[in-house]
Amino acid sequence: MAEAPAAAGPAPAVTENPAGPLRDTPEHWPVTQSAELARGRLLRVRQDTVTMPDGTHADRELTEHPGAVAILALDEADRVLLIRQYRHPAGALLWEIPAGLRDVAGEPLLANAERELLEETGYRAADWRVLTDVLTSPGSSTERVRVFLARGLTEVPAADRDYVPEYEEASMQVAWLPLEEAVRGFLAGDLHNGVAAVGILSAYAAIKIGFGGLRETGAPETL
Repeated sequence: MAEAPAAAGPAPAVTENPAGPLRDTPEHWPVTQSAELARGRLLRVRQDTVTMPDGTHADRELTEHPGAVAILALDEADRVLLIRQYRHPAGALLWEIPAGLRDVAGEPLLANAERELLEETGYRAADWRVLTDVLTSPGSSTERVRVFLARGLTEVPAADRDYVPEYEEASMQVAWLPLEEAVRGFLAGDLHNGVAAVGILSAYAAIKIGFGGLRETGAPETL
């Protein structure tokens, strides 16, 4: 005789026709204990025991990350500025948008982005906006990335740059790609970097509305 199926748990709550726009909100469930599992130069891995709303407890491992900024640099012909960088965890050379860690204490996010754009590509931008904010892997990492839109680009002569690239950046390539071609690259599975995908698809959507509604560079992060 076949066994009776196990009783199903409660169905997820469904919100239909919300009164306002869907919006992510801060929330902190109680942590009864926390233990450090590993620590590196930039990252820390810990395990938290989290109390669920029904009173049960679950262990959750997470990586503490300092966060980053990224730059979707767009020229007058709607070409996006990309860099090709070796990424050891992925075992791949990836085409990405310029980005960098928030690793200078007290540095404003815009200044961080301006520095990274210049160091990685040799360009400066006259017009900056916030394109989007993204949590790259919220199930396992605290990393948050602010993606800026940078326009009005000018190249800085190599002789006027005071940054000497090293390690992976020493062999980095820089290229311009039409934005629509970059979109097709992600849809075709030829491009894979997550932050680049968010930036490129967001810029593609923003162009359709004339970049209306983009936030100023000092807009606060809401999570």
